[in-house]
Amino acid sequence: MVNIELPDGSILEISKGRTVLDVAKQIGPRLAEAALAGKVDGNLVDLQYAIYSDVKLEILTEKSEESLHVLNHSAAHVMAGAVVDLFPNAKPTIGPSIDPVGFYYDFFVENPFTQEDIDKIQKRVEEVIQENSEFDREEMSLADAINYYEKVDKNKFKVEILKETEADNVSFYSHGEGNFKDLCRGPHVPYTGKIKAIKILSASSAFWRADANKESLQRVYGVAFSTEKKLKKHLTMLEEAKKRDHRIIGPQLDLFDTADEWGPGMPLIYPKGAIILDVMKDFWKKEHRKAGYEIVQTPHVFKENVWQTSGHIEYFMENMFPVDLKGEQWYIKPMNCPGHMMIYNRKAYSYRELPVRIGEMGTVYRYELSGTLHGLFRIRGFTQDDAHIFMLPDQLEDEIVKVIEIVEHFYKTFGFQEWEYFISTKPDKAIGTDEGWEHATKALMKALERANLTYKIKEGEGVFYGPKIDVDVKDAIGRRWQLATIQVDFNLPDRFNINYLGEDSQKHKPYVIHRVIYGAIERFFAILVENYAGKMPIWLSPVQVIVIPITDQHIDYAKQVVEDLLKADIRAEADLSGERMEYKIRQATLHKIPFILNVGDKEIEDKTIAVRSRGNKVEFGVKISEFIKKVRKLIEAYE
Repeated sequence: MVNIELPDGSILEISKGRTVLDVAKQIGPRLAEAALAGKVDGNLVDLQYAIYSDVKLEILTEKSEESLHVLNHSAAHVMAGAVVDLFPNAKPTIGPSIDPVGFYYDFFVENPFTQEDIDKIQKRVEEVIQENSEFDREEMSLADAINYYEKVDKNKFKVEILKETEADNVSFYSHGEGNFKDLCRGPHVPYTGKIKAIKILSASSAFWRADANKESLQRVYGVAFSTEKKLKKHLTMLEEAKKRDHRIIGPQLDLFDTADEWGPGMPLIYPKGAIILDVMKDFWKKEHRKAGYEIVQTPHVFKENVWQTSGHIEYFMENMFPVDLKGEQWYIKPMNCPGHMMIYNRKAYSYRELPVRIGEMGTVYRYELSGTLHGLFRIRGFTQDDAHIFMLPDQLEDEIVKVIEIVEHFYKTFGFQEWEYFISTKPDKAIGTDEGWEHATKALMKALERANLTYKIKEGEGVFYGPKIDVDVKDAIGRRWQLATIQVDFNLPDRFNINYLGEDSQKHKPYVIHRVIYGAIERFFAILVENYAGKMPIWLSPVQVIVIPITDQHIDYAKQVVEDLLKADIRAEADLSGERMEYKIRQATLHKIPFILNVGDKEIEDKTIAVRSRGNKVEFGVKISEFIKKVRKLIEAYE
């Protein structure tokens, strides 16, 4: 017999070799019917997974976020089978579920898929789901699997994947009347019929392994849910997301452009976009100085020896931009971290002086593959709000709490309503001692608990140099964006020989937190544009007030009003073009300017303005001084 610990802490005793589904049935028939997969000791498994030792077990139903990924991964296999049914010469490559929801599968095919093809795939997928066939798992030796794809299925892409595999055995899943079989670790839902709602969305070009020098593939996207209602809600959100696409709104509002003519992944930020970024940077600097951070600046390029010390030459070389300077090798920085390590090392710190907090708005450059670039969301040159905190081990928890307080303050100020915390724990391959990892991980947990915040654990998903907290923010239409990261770093302090003098007058290694709030400020900017559909809060609007004279006779007064507003630190301009007033008002509205002021004979005579606010509400006879007080109050309240 073995003991099964359930999420509520209760213990269930079962016979060795019983499956996750058997446990669900023992708990209750309704749970067994609703079950989609299991989680054993933090690892996702099929319902047919057999248990032979004491474990912690969670039965996943449609209510679980993780089950949604299992559902979508299963849907990817159903779609791959449908494509092979319809296009027998198609060669499936890889097909994962994607965050936050959905899936894709890449195929090597003779011709790109058309909309007619997508419609056929949709129909065939629905037929496979109606068949309600079982997902069968089988294991095969690595040698037999390579032989299968070389001799039977003749899929060189799978062969390439397998030849890089270190395991002795691999698993396959098959389903459907056509018995479609695919290399996969799983897990999957038990039957295709568990996929209650599915939509094949689109197809686009992709390259094998995101390498433009390799084969061109067709990537087919889809999404799956446990109910039609959830699918319809998601499709409605996708339609709304199209309307909010920052790649369209940005140029429309004269904020930025991400066209590729001058260099893929290198956006041009226009004057109005630069104003918004400056406001964001000024807010960041002000809040961080208040929180005890020292703001620094590090070079855009360093000599090769810096990146050898940091480990980037060994582990990050393919993502770096090299510079050959008269035969001497330099690299444009992909991260700000090494510069901060060197700044800390400029002097010997005593334990009495810790913590030391160093922050920078530093622009970095990474050679992201062209297939991964996406507007401002994924670019090659971007600015990170990096900060490193050097501290004593017993200061770690307090410093994490302080970072969390900054995170909460920032996201509330920028108008977000909901966000979620995740802790990623030690992976299989990691540096540092077990004691160090345990101390750091517990400090992350205790800090969130002190702040009365709930969190989820991502078992084994920490990076090799330390555990971390990630923060996912929910936008106005329900999409989630991973933004802030609070990372404990055991790597760079050791590589750069970071020390402090302890009470014993000996050198000791400080704990180091590497953290960002915005992440990449350009990406955060794009998220704001989409969150607000371009209708930025007043304090972030590049033009807060536009003054429109009714006729040319009113231009001088319009200029005077603008001058008064500028003196009050309100971003204002006048539209002095030769267009009709109605056209100017329409254009100002389309550009989502918060306040439109009209001035004519009456306003000049009374020394007032006519104020048109968002929502087309108009007030006449407003004193300029009163209007300035109102706008300043809104700006200072970050509204």
